[in-house]
Amino acid sequence: MNSGFNLPADAGTQSGQGKSRRSFRDTQCRSQSGFTLVEAIVAMVVFGIAVALIGMFIRFPIQSYFDTERRARLTDRADTALRRMTRDLRLALPNSVRVMQDGAVQYLEFFQTRAGGRYRIEPAVGGSGGDLDALDFTVTDSSFQIVGTAPTYVSGDYVAITNLGPDSGADAYNGDNIAEVKSVDSSSGVLVLKNGFRFPVPSPGNRFFIVDSRVTYRCDPSTGELRRYWGYSMPPTPANKNQTVPPVTAASALLATGVTACTITYDSNVSNTRSAIVSILLTLADAQAPQEAVSLFHQVHVSNVP
Repeated sequence: MNSGFNLPADAGTQSGQGKSRRSFRDTQCRSQSGFTLVEAIVAMVVFGIAVALIGMFIRFPIQSYFDTERRARLTDRADTALRRMTRDLRLALPNSVRVMQDGAVQYLEFFQTRAGGRYRIEPAVGGSGGDLDALDFTVTDSSFQIVGTAPTYVSGDYVAITNLGPDSGADAYNGDNIAEVKSVDSSSGVLVLKNGFRFPVPSPGNRFFIVDSRVTYRCDPSTGELRRYWGYSMPPTPANKNQTVPPVTAASALLATGVTACTITYDSNVSNTRSAIVSILLTLADAQAPQEAVSLFHQVHVSNVP
């Protein structure tokens, strides 16, 4: 005899299945949960604000870095060009530096020396000749002995003595006091000229200079270039003494780009004309940032002692 209520035989099974279906629906709902469209938009707005704030903090340091790097590059380019010009000018033949301007274009020209020394002024006792050859300024002479160590000589070099500049009768540009060298004997110290030559004026210090080339610097803001020319119009003669702009039949090399302005001046009357000053103002700008420019001013002391 059974007491109480009797459950169907499958009641337990149905109850378990109901619980399983509810659990499955709950799990499925949890697995399908995510951001709504509003939440996604809010997240994007907050992220954009954060990025903008970070950008405001790092923009100026980054911009400052690029500005500093650009200025350093321009300064280095200008400084390198001015140092090259300085090195050349310190080797200039005395009283050979000259400057010309053609509109905004500046030209600087001079004779570049390779070496120098002193020549013998008195022959050996009993006459001249051999390894005791004195330089005679009263007649055409073809050789002289070097006092001291013989300088470095290269084929095509010239020897110049007492260059005094224009209208002096001793101007290298006019060919008055410069002659081509044939040979230099390092053992005897005798310098032989290619052709006999009479130098017009003795040097107060018995000095001579070995000249290897004429050099011109052309600074052109219209093309943005500073260019060096050499190896032209040699030997110098009255026909080619004028400063050509730019020199023809010359080798050239580009020293700097981005030139927007340049000023070159030559003051030859310093310390009673025994020295001179070349002043150079060079301005460079970056093509990608024309408003960014660097100007360097440089002065070079040039000795004019003949």
